Amino acid sequence: MIRTGGWKRRTALGVLAIPLLTAGCGLLPGQSAEQIDPPMVQYDTGAAEAAQAGAALAESAVKEKGKQLTVYLKDSGDYLAPVTIMADTGEEAGAAGRIALEMMVEDGPHAGELPVGFRGILPKGTSINSLHIDAGQKLATVDFTKPFTDYSLQDERKIVEAITWTLTGISGVEQVQILHEGEKLMEMPVDGYPLSKPLTRQIGINLEVGPGVEHSQSMPVTLYFSALSEDNEQYYVPVTRLVDRSGEPAKEALQQLIAGPLDSRELNYVMTSDVQVKAISQKGDTVMVELNEETYEEGQQLPAEMLQAVVLSVTENTGAAKVLIRVNGLSDVVDTNNRSYAEPVGRPDFVNALKA
Repeated sequence: MIRTGGWKRRTALGVLAIPLLTAGCGLLPGQSAEQIDPPMVQYDTGAAEAAQAGAALAESAVKEKGKQLTVYLKDSGDYLAPVTIMADTGEEAGAAGRIALEMMVEDGPHAGELPVGFRGILPKGTSINSLHIDAGQKLATVDFTKPFTDYSLQDERKIVEAITWTLTGISGVEQVQILHEGEKLMEMPVDGYPLSKPLTRQIGINLEVGPGVEHSQSMPVTLYFSALSEDNEQYYVPVTRLVDRSGEPAKEALQQLIAGPLDSRELNYVMTSDVQVKAISQKGDTVMVELNEETYEEGQQLPAEMLQAVVLSVTENTGAAKVLIRVNGLSDVVDTNNRSYAEPVGRPDFVNALKA
């Protein structure tokens, strides 16, 4: 059944060991980006109905104190997660991106501004020589100082993912190029992750392989599961899972969301096995998701975590701007935060605004 309240959250107990697949600009060695890359994400720039309640307060805070930045940080379970942080960026072009990258430096100048349990993934002592954004190419080029290359092998892919997902979260940026002391890097220096082509979100994040999946017959889907911070705040973690190829990536993503996290010690289920994906269709910039659950009754509140995870996962895998959710054919869906999903809901511009 769909649980409507009192969801049990698991305490973080350990870290899932995920193989780091580093050869090739795609997800797997020997495969081209065209073979396995998911669609690019397109963010809804309008005021999403699902986020209106908290957005007003955040908006006033932006005007008074600065700007909201989304940075990808390592959590206590060793996953990368987007975290929204308020920062004074000033008016200088590219300042937001530079500050976001500075926040990602381990024990860096902004370490005190990060939520408890989160830390930067960039090597200690790293600074940014320059950050240039080419609006025409939608390309961000960042030049790091010498300490950037001082990291452990197991962090290499996470560093690439965190930089890419953070910078492509900036409006107008879809590609990233990495320089080191003014020189273009053709590969990462420790384990050789290739950098000859600009990086996009198509590289995935927190990569894992579904049970029994053959790499050569796989495709990636990015899912959003729930986790609990050290301050007992709920937040979302994106996971790119390799699954058997399918002509319906959005439907497969929701099926995997129902199947749940492979690492149930660190990540929590957002849906239960009783939920069925009846149909998914797209018209224009809106995807309609039709779910079935036999115990659901009209007017019953559904878990906010579930509905938000559906919106995040569907928009991530389709590039659609909005999602309309129906349950048992009913469209007057309301979550446990009293948010209505009766109309198409846009992907939130910012997620995981946790206490520092």
